Formats: sequence, C-alpha cells, structure tokens
Amino acid sequence: MAEPLPNTPEFTVSELSYSIRRTIEDGFGQVRVRGEISGYRGPHSSGHAYFALKDEGAKIEAVIWRQAMARLRFKPEEGLEVIATGRVTTFPGGSKYQIVIDSLEPAGVGALMALLEERRRKLGAEGLFDTGRKKKLPFLPRVIGVVTSPTGAVIRDILHRLADRFPTRVLVWPVRVQGETSAREVAAAIEGFNALAPDGRIPRPDVLIVARGGGSLEDLWGFNEEIVVRAAAASRIPLVSAVGHETDWTLIDHAADLRAPTPTGAAEMVVPVRSELIGKIASLDGRLWQTTVRSMEARRNALRSAVRALGSPESFLSTRRQRLDLAAGRLSQALGEATRIHATRFARASARLSPDLLARALRLGRERLDRLGDRSLRAVAVLGERRSAALARLSGRLRAEPLFARLERGAERADGLGRRLDAAFLRQVERRRDRLDAAGRLLATLSYKAVLARGFVLVAGPDGRPVRSAAALAPGDGVALEFADGRVRATVDGADAGGPPGPVGAAPEPGAPARPAAAARPRRRESRSGEQGSLF
Repeated sequence: MAEPLPNTPEFTVSELSYSIRRTIEDGFGQVRVRGEISGYRGPHSSGHAYFALKDEGAKIEAVIWRQAMARLRFKPEEGLEVIATGRVTTFPGGSKYQIVIDSLEPAGVGALMALLEERRRKLGAEGLFDTGRKKKLPFLPRVIGVVTSPTGAVIRDILHRLADRFPTRVLVWPVRVQGETSAREVAAAIEGFNALAPDGRIPRPDVLIVARGGGSLEDLWGFNEEIVVRAAAASRIPLVSAVGHETDWTLIDHAADLRAPTPTGAAEMVVPVRSELIGKIASLDGRLWQTTVRSMEARRNALRSAVRALGSPESFLSTRRQRLDLAAGRLSQALGEATRIHATRFARASARLSPDLLARALRLGRERLDRLGDRSLRAVAVLGERRSAALARLSGRLRAEPLFARLERGAERADGLGRRLDAAFLRQVERRRDRLDAAGRLLATLSYKAVLARGFVLVAGPDGRPVRSAAALAPGDGVALEFADGRVRATVDGADAGGPPGPVGAAPEPGAPARPAAAARPRRRESRSGEQGSLF
C-alpha cells in the first residue's frame, strides 16, 4: 500500500529563495543601521563597494552600488563607525542577507575626529605637510586667484580688503564650499588655476586664496577630503588657506603654504598697504638722494687732492721726449751696420749654392729613386708567386671526392641507427605484450569466477547484491545462485541451520537451460564464519 502524499507545497530552490527575499524586503523596507565598517578594500573594478557592518555580537554584509557610491558625502574607511541608511534584501546566489546602502554618515563627531586624525597621520607620513616644501608668497602679486563661493560674504570681504590695501586684479573660480560635490570642485579649481598659461588670454595668478566662512565640523568637511589636500600640496602657485574662523583647523591648512585665520586676514597677507608702500618708497628715495649727494661731494674732494699730488704734464713728458730723441739718433747708424752684416752672410751662403752642386744632388736622388723602383717590382713579383703557390695548395685540398666520402659514411651510419631503432621498438613492444599477458593471468587468478569453478556458489539477494549473512534472508525471499556455468533462482524455505535442507523451488534464468531441481537446491550455511558472502 503506497503512503499518502503530504499536503506541504513543493518549491524549487529559486522559488523559495525569491520568496524569502520578498518577505524580508516587505518586512523591513528602509532601515538605519549603526555599526563599524569591516573588510573594506575600496571599490570593486565595477565601481561597487562590498564590505560588512559589525558590532560586538553580529555582522551583516553590505553593498553600495556605483551610483550611490558617487553620491556619498563620506567615503567608507576600514574601522570607521557609521550610520548606514538603506534596505535589507537577500542574495539568492549565496543564501545570505545583506543591506544595500543608499547613504552613509559617521556616527557622531567622535567618529569624524578619529577619521580626521587618521587621515592627518596618513597624509603627513607621505610628506604633504612638510615645512620644507612650502613656497614663499610674492611680495606684490599682479593677479590673485580666489577659490570660494561667488554668492557668499567671503568674496565681498576679500575684494573690499584688497581694494583698501592695494587694488589688484582678482580672478574668482566659483565653487560650492559645502555639500557632496564641494571637495571635487575645490580640487578642480586649484588644478585649473595651475593649468593656466602665464602669458595666456587669462593670466595665471601669482598667488591663490582658498576661502570659506566658519561652520561646524560637518560643514567644513569638504576641506578635509584627501583630494583637496593633495591638490593644495601639488599646487605650483603659492596657496593661502582661509577656511573658517581662527579656531577652525582643516587638513588643507596643513598642506597650504600659509594659513590665514580668516578670509579677510588672507587678503591682508597677500598684498601690502599701498599708502604705506608709497610712503616707504618716498622715504627711501629721499635717503638715496642724500646719500648720492654726500658720495659725490666726497669723491670731488678726493679728486682735488689727487690733482694737487700730481706734477704738471710738461715735467712728466720732458724726460720721455729726450729719450725719444736719443733713440732716433742711434737708429740710422744701427740700420747701416745691420745692412753690412746681412750682406756678408748672404755672400758666404751664395758661394755654397752653385748650379753644379744642385745638379749632383738631383742626379743622386734620381739614382736612389730608380733603385727603390726596381726593388718594389721584384718584391711584387715574389709576393705574387707566394700567393699563387698558396692558392694551388688550397685548390688541391678542396676536391669533391672527400665530400662524397663523408656523405657515404653519414648515410651508412644513418642506416645503422635506423636498424637499431627498429630492433629497439620491437623489443619494447614484446616487453609490453609480456607484461599485459602477466596482468591478464593475475586478473584471472584473483577473479571470483575461479572460486566458483572450484565448486562454490555466489548467493545474491533480491536487490542483486551478494548475501554475506544468513540473518540477511527471511523465509520466502527470492535469491539468485550463480554457479561457474550459469545462474538459477531459488526461494529460501526458512528451515533451521541444523535440520535437513527442505525443497527449494528454482527457476532458471531466462534463456538458461533447464536443470534438475536438485542442482538448484542451495547448500545450507554451516556457520557464520564459513558463509559464502565473506569471500567477496
């Protein structure tokens, strides 16, 4: 009798997983979870971020999709305690539940301060805050670049103070100083000012001011972002940070070349007071004129003293004029004497330069040249004979017969190697055939068919498996008896182990020849230790 089917509905794995997912999403919806970020390794290559939120007793997987990641005001960081807002769902592919985060914020000011301190140590270790890399401000900049909001009071205060102190050309790069995109806009403004050409249509500023009014730590957080700090540290233009009030400190203050307590103070730092500068220049001009007058008077007095110490020009030139007259009188006599000396030397030399001597020298030179020519011809002839003999010896060595002999020896060697290869292949095949025959004989020896050939019988139960114990059979069970020459079927009669064997009904296998009933009668098991099933 078949068992009745249960009334419990049947689900597939996918149906059950998505049903659980709908139940969890409908039961929780939008939630806010407070916990510590664990296992954060930055965004995946797809732009999504995977991590976990944990507390003292539990942990939940979390995911932030790429679109939500771009809108986050605070980026996830390992170990940061946050408050996450999102929806609870499941991931059927992994049989786990998770929270899909839409927004993320630090859990209180303490978490922000811890994050700020950790970021300050990290950037400081990279050398972004070193004083040795800070640049000096120009004394009188021609163009001043200001990065701030164009609608706030900060830009008006800066322009008013610059107009009072020293009117200068000002370029304003409008940015948001608060909100999700504040950090990216401020960093882009600093990089944009640095990218301007010095002599372009829009001149590059000589100094930059990054300014914002006061506010809470959350309001000023954009100026603590790593992208802003790195942009300020990489600026080739001297940069003044004027964020918040005098008591407000942000990370851009450490990376800037100079920190101003207020935006108005930044304007006072970058330009001097024009009236004071004019007064100072006038004072220096007066001092320079007085110094020049005194110097000229002193030099005039020194010149007068030098003139009085020198004699008259006539007395200075009279001695030199007399020496010149004496030298001119001796010059004519010296010229005549030198002419006689050179004439004598020329006469002695002309006696040695006769035509006979020159002809004899030419004849000797020509004879020597002829001897050298004959020697050269003989040397060329001898060298040609030596080269011809060497060429003849080489031509005798370069005959075709030795090459043909080497080719024949190589062919004979190749034939010998081929015959050896064939013999080795045949020996290897023979060894493998012998090993295969030995394995076949071993298999036949270990096969249970050999046991059946010695008169044993293999008893198989109704399920076709060998019966290893008499207790495994009950009266009326059908069994299969396998002999060495075939198989028959039989029925257990249930007689005791000590009694005489009862009749057994045997049915031959389909297609097997009929056998006498006595041949199908199974042998009684004498004891548990000697049962047939233990052989297998």
